This record gives sequence, C-alpha cells and structure tokens, in this order.
Amino acid sequence: MSDVVFSGKSWSFGDHVDTDMIIPSRFLVTDNEIELGKHVFSEMRPEFVSNVKAGDILVGGKNFGCGSAREHAPLAIRGAGISCIIAESFARIFFRNCINRGYYAIELPDATRKISQGDQISINIQKGTIVNHTTGESYSFIAFPDHVKEICDSGGLFQYIQDRLNKEALQQQE
Repeated sequence: MSDVVFSGKSWSFGDHVDTDMIIPSRFLVTDNEIELGKHVFSEMRPEFVSNVKAGDILVGGKNFGCGSAREHAPLAIRGAGISCIIAESFARIFFRNCINRGYYAIELPDATRKISQGDQISINIQKGTIVNHTTGESYSFIAFPDHVKEICDSGGLFQYIQDRLNKEALQQQE
C-alpha cells in the first residue's frame, strides 16, 4: 500500500458543526458531489466555496458532522475540493459516512489549537503524521486499520466490496 499524502491550506471551523450547516437541506436534490460542493457551508460561510482551492484541508473542532445522518455532507465537502478533514472528534455517523464514501476523516486532539486558518499542512495517511509547515510542528494520529485504508483507497465501501467480489470470482475460475 503506497503512502497517501494530502497537502494544502487549512480551513478552520469550530465545535458542533452540523450537517445542516455543511449542506443545507434545500440542496439535497442531487448526490453529485461537484454540484453539492457549490453549496457547502453556503449559509455559514458564503465566501468559502469561492475561496477554497482543490486539495485544501478542513480542520474542525469537537463533534464535527453532528446532526442528521445525511450522506451528502462529506460528498459536499469533497465536491468543494477539500482533500480530507481533520477534527478533534467526529459524530460517529458522519465519520462512517466519510469512510463509506472513500474519504479520510482524521481525529487529532486539539486540532483547532494546533492548526490555524490558512496554515499550510500535509498529511501522510500511511505514517499517521500531520506536518504544519507554517509552524514547523508535527503531530501523530492513530493510523487507520488496513481494511479502512483499503475502503478509502478503493473509493468507498461499494467499490471495495465490488473489487473483493470480482477478485473472489476470478479466484474461483482458476
């Protein structure tokens, strides 16, 4: 398994950012992440979408993604160009929705204290490290189990299962 590295500018959000703040319900007429991304944080931070760059990284506080269990929330964030999310903690269903959609959600204690808005950071998933290039600090996070990395690297749970079924079918034909 090769190293998965994300690098970009950080966008900071506070505690208890709920899924309604991430993507308001009136935009839930599609599951196209690019379309959803055009409306991410539209009520909370209307300038966000026009300023975010592909590869940027979102940093949240405690209980990020709380509220309703809408699968659209991680899709909208990724659709806006955010490569991954770091938060102090995640609502469990939001975290699982991220993994199911092949999107890394990294827990880092005191994330909002360690990484400020606009810091340049990089993340190495395989090594479980975050480097804040702005401050020169490095942090470790609990590495994902191999099966979770495989799900994310496959593009999500559905593709992971399809790949496994195809592999099993090929093995049975041999």
